Amino acid sequence: MVWIALAIVYVVWGSTYFAIAYVVQTMPPLLTAGVRFLLAGLLLAAWVGIRDRSALRVSLRQLAGAATVGVLLLAGANGLVNLGERTVPSGLAALIIASVPLWIVILRLLAGDRVGRDLILGVTVGIVGVAVLVVPDGVSGLTDLAGLVMLVGAALMWALGTFISPRLDMPPSTPASTAYQMIAAGVLLLPAGALLGELRGVDPSRFSTASLLGLAYLVVFGSLVAFSAYTWLLKNAPVSLVSTYAYVNPVVAVFLGTIFLREPITPTMLAGAALILAAVAFIVSRANVTRRQEVRRARASP
Repeated sequence: MVWIALAIVYVVWGSTYFAIAYVVQTMPPLLTAGVRFLLAGLLLAAWVGIRDRSALRVSLRQLAGAATVGVLLLAGANGLVNLGERTVPSGLAALIIASVPLWIVILRLLAGDRVGRDLILGVTVGIVGVAVLVVPDGVSGLTDLAGLVMLVGAALMWALGTFISPRLDMPPSTPASTAYQMIAAGVLLLPAGALLGELRGVDPSRFSTASLLGLAYLVVFGSLVAFSAYTWLLKNAPVSLVSTYAYVNPVVAVFLGTIFLREPITPTMLAGAALILAAVAFIVSRANVTRRQEVRRARASP
C-alpha cells in the first residue's frame, strides 16, 4: 500500500504540469484554476461532512489560517503556474517549482533560524541551477521572460505558504483544512480572473476536449486522489521516503512533456535541472536526518 500510494503521488502530482499545459491552451488560466479548487474543495468538504460533520466546525482563527495558506499555496502559487505555463514548457515549469525547498531554507535564514553551512551551500547550488534555467532562455528570448518570472514567483509563494503554515492556527482535521484552503483559493481566483479580463471573449464552445479532460483530471486526481494518498503516506510511511516526491515530480513532468507535448530538452535545461535536483535531494535528506535526531532526543529525554 505504501508503494501504491507513493506511486500515485509521484505520477499524479508530476503529471499536473502536463495537464495544466493542455488546460491553458483553450481555457482562461485563473478562472480555470478557480473552478478547479472551488469544485475540489466543495467535494472534499462534502466527503468530510459525511464522515464526520464535527470536523468542519472550526474557529474563525482556524478558518483564517487555512484561508491564508490556501491563498498563498493554491491561489498564488498555482495561479502563477497556470499563467506561466501559457508560454513556458510544462517540464521547465516543474523544474523551477522544484526549487521550493531552497526558498524555504532562505526564509528560515531570514526568520533567524539556525541553518547549517551545508544547507547554505546546498541552497547556493540550487539557486545557481534556477539561474541557469531562467536567465539564458529569458534574456535571449527563447522562452518568455514574463512566464519564467511568474514561475519563480510561484515557487516563492509556495515556499512562503509552506513556511508559515506550521506557525498558524489551523483546523485540526487535515482533510477539512485542505477543503477550506481549496475553497478560499477558488473564491479568490474567480474574481481575480474576471478582473484581469478573462471573462471577455470566453466561449465554452472553443474549449478543446483535451483542455476539458485536463481540468477534470486536475480536480479528481490532482486535487483529491493524490492529496488523499499523500496524507495517508504521512501517517504510514517514513517522512524520508514521502519527501522524495520533491525531486521525482519534476522528472515525471519533464518525461511527459517531452514524449507527449514534444517539449525540447536543451543542454542548459539539463544543467540547471541537475543542479536544482541535486541541491533539493541534499536539503531534503539533511532535513530528514535532523528530524530523526530530534525524535531520538525527544524519546531519550525523561
